[in-house]
Amino acid sequence: MKAYKNLQEFIEVLEKEDELLRIKEEVSPELEITEITDRVCKLLGPALFFEKVKGYKIPVVTNLFGSFKRICLSFGVNNLSELSEKLIDFLEVKQAEGLLGKFRFIPKLLQVKNFFPKLVTNKAPCQEIVFTGKEVDLFKLPILKCWPKDGGPFITLPCVITKDPETQTRNVGMYRMQVFSPNETGIHWQIHKVGAKHYRKAENLGKKLPVAVALGPDPAVIYSATAPMPEDIDEFLLAGFLRGKPVELVKCITIPLEVPAESQIILEGYVEPFERRLEGPFGDHTGYYTPPDYYPIFKVTCITMRRDAIYPATVVGKPPMEDCYIGKLTERLFLPLIKKLLPEIVDINLPWEGVFHNLALVSIDKRYPGHAFKVASALWGLGQMMLTKIIVVFDKEVNVQNLSEALFYLCANVDPERDIIIIKGPLDVLDHASPEVGFGSKMCIDATKKWKEEGYRREWPEEVVMNEEVKRRVDKLWKKLKLEEKLKIEKKKNRQFI
Repeated sequence: MKAYKNLQEFIEVLEKEDELLRIKEEVSPELEITEITDRVCKLLGPALFFEKVKGYKIPVVTNLFGSFKRICLSFGVNNLSELSEKLIDFLEVKQAEGLLGKFRFIPKLLQVKNFFPKLVTNKAPCQEIVFTGKEVDLFKLPILKCWPKDGGPFITLPCVITKDPETQTRNVGMYRMQVFSPNETGIHWQIHKVGAKHYRKAENLGKKLPVAVALGPDPAVIYSATAPMPEDIDEFLLAGFLRGKPVELVKCITIPLEVPAESQIILEGYVEPFERRLEGPFGDHTGYYTPPDYYPIFKVTCITMRRDAIYPATVVGKPPMEDCYIGKLTERLFLPLIKKLLPEIVDINLPWEGVFHNLALVSIDKRYPGHAFKVASALWGLGQMMLTKIIVVFDKEVNVQNLSEALFYLCANVDPERDIIIIKGPLDVLDHASPEVGFGSKMCIDATKKWKEEGYRREWPEEVVMNEEVKRRVDKLWKKLKLEEKLKIEKKKNRQFI
């Protein structure tokens, strides 16, 4: 695994690997950077470094994680399986004693000391320049307005740091922030998020909650802020594991929090209890505008930054976008942990088209009647999986990563009356289809072969497949036939008729 010292180091590697394009023409942060980034994302293109941002001295980088190669480069691995295997070894899965004991993820104590965040006392790069009091001005940062009907400019790649007011347990989350004034933003932490939990606790105590925002720490920290970690595990610990080296932290200047020392820009401040402001609309990863709603107000007391600061941003919208690859990393990284809890699961696919929370395709080793419904119910009880709107369960032979194959078995094996269950429960607050914000119906579709105990009284038909002997004979002939070359030519010809 790779420990990048800072974002600059990662950008250097991307350039060497031909995974970054420098844009030398002057471009506006209002809509233009988004349009360029969106087009590049749809073409599965590189990261973008905007050297000349109209009206600003600080450059902007987007699409840092927008390919599987860049995701692997982020952590110095050849493929995502390497990361997931190391994580399951690091986070031992244990069950509490007793019939109703819950599973817990417990980091190996001997390894934790190697990854636990480290406090540095010398002057940190992120504090080379300091603005306090009337000097604080968020409008000096090249914050993007992404879509035409957005409520204003939004900080889209923030690592938001808070601590539980009672236990002092730290959380690092990624919550968008609309800029209201030179020293105020909204902070969009949804009801299910840990940051929102910390804020509710602070309100109950009648206290303001200190908040720090790190913009542009190293890649491992940026990803960890998005990861669905158990509440009692510090995201900086996950980042330390992913980078194979502790994250160095420095104390903030005006609030009692610590931030990654190698970050590009730090915002320090707090949110007052019981203060809200209308935030939004925002063109979201769902492909729709999230309507305005009331959220807490983040009041900035200090801005610090590097002398060579780079402003990092992500653009979300209809897939494929950069966040699709981040979501796929989460799927691959946490699948082994899910399989530890539910060993009958073979694979899970969260398709890009489902924008993370709308659809999960799951293959299982079916062992008894109703097994598909049991698995769906268990998944709905696991952390952020509770927000999944539709779960489709297949037999273990089905490759759920192949959407064409999955759709075939979905259409072939399902009787709607028998094979669909609908329940009520929590949903992602960004789901605009639900009758209430954050609450509505969820569906499981059982696309497995049906047993007689499940109400199937006929004989299940045999699938049409070629026998292995013929396949082997044709394998020997295949190269001689040179059909693949001919088929590529015909495929190009057929595109004109689509």
